[in-house]
Formats: sequence, structure tokens, C-alpha cells
Amino acid sequence: MIRAVVFDVGECLVDETREYGTWADWLGVPRHTFAAQFGAVIARGLDYRETFQVFRPGFDLDAERERRAAAGQPEWFGEEDLYPDVRPALARLREAGLWLGIAGNQTVRAGGILRELFADDVDLIGTSDDWGASKPDPTFFERVAEVVPVPPEETLYVGDRLDNDIRPAAEAGLRRRGHYRLDLARAHLWSGHRDRALAELERAEATAPQLIRNHPIARATLRRIRRAEHAAGSERLRRMSTRFRLED
Repeated sequence: MIRAVVFDVGECLVDETREYGTWADWLGVPRHTFAAQFGAVIARGLDYRETFQVFRPGFDLDAERERRAAAGQPEWFGEEDLYPDVRPALARLREAGLWLGIAGNQTVRAGGILRELFADDVDLIGTSDDWGASKPDPTFFERVAEVVPVPPEETLYVGDRLDNDIRPAAEAGLRRRGHYRLDLARAHLWSGHRDRALAELERAEATAPQLIRNHPIARATLRRIRRAEHAAGSERLRRMSTRFRLED
């Protein structure tokens, strides 16, 4: 039984497209070029920071963050960067009586922004800078297990990456259901295979119906499939949209 849900931040609650675009601008490279290289780095299972090394070998991310802040261009995200279904999903999970948390690889500054955005929505917000440990280090997930007031086997960690989130969370004893399928669904959608993407969404939904139907990434992926299908959407797609309560 799931009694607590802890969410990752980037590409789970926060759409980082705009923020990574500002990094491309800072580096002086086209945004689409940066995005393509970022995707290639993630696909190879590497740390996202390797992307910066491609464009500027020896790049020091911490130092560059300070330079950006000094130049009046600090890293930042706000309400407009949240996936549209984040707040409804959190509200429904809260109504269901679940303990909610947010924990991810984030700076102290980002932690402050998260607390401004979600102080009234979740029970705890923790960052890698707060804890001195970053994913996928097991210590990070040990800290998650320590701060959540229910046993690890009753805690679900929601992340977007198999290597950084799902696998190490499972090794720490935290539950994870369906989110690997969400990764696959998005990958199939990006490569133009909408039927395969829909199939993975169905498999994810079968493992944890309520959580997946309210999950921002699952809902955003289903919306993209619907837009791509237009009026030719299948009965199968319409039934799933009804279960997800997506409006036309």
C-alpha cells in the first residue's frame, strides 16, 4: 500500500525547456543544438552536466551559476514552468490522504524557489545541496527514507530517469511503479511511434491507475498523442482520455 509519494523536480514537476534554453544562450550555442546534445547525453545514461563539457571543455557548472547570478541572469523557474497538471495532481493525492514530498538534485537557490511554489502543497521539500548527497548516490535515497514518516516499502518515488531515479530508489527500498513505462512512452512519442507510446501508457496505468492518471508526464504525453491524432483518434485513445479525464 502506498502511503507517501515523493516527487523529483526537473522534467517531473518542472518543465526545464526554458531554463536549458537560457544555458544555451549563455554558452552562445543554438538552443536546438544544445537540446539535441542534451538528449544524446541522457540517452547514453551520462550525467546531464556532460552536455556542457561538449560545448566548453572544463566547464564548471557551480562557478558559471555564480557568474550568471552576478550578471543578473540567475537560474530560475516559476509557476509558468510547472507542467499544467502538477497542481491538480498534488491536490488529488492530498485529498486521498497521502503524505507528499519533493526531493531532487537541486541547489540551495532552487530549494528556496520550490518552497515558495509548493510550501502549501507538500509536507517536505529536500534538495541534494541540503543533504550533501546527489542522485544516484544511495545516500540521497537513504535521506529520503529517513525523512518520510512511513516505511520505505510504502513510499513511492516519482522520477523521470531509470538510471538516476527509478533504479536507485528501488535499491533503497522505495517503491516505484509505472514510471519506467512513462520514459518509454515519451521516447516512442518523440520518435513518432504513437501506437507504441499509447501502449506503454496503458501498461503504466495498469500498474498504478490513480497515480498514473494524475501524473503530469503521463497526462502531457497523452495530450500530445491526442493532438497528433486529431479527429482520427482511435476508440482506444478516446477511452484512455476519458479515464484520465482529459477535456477535448
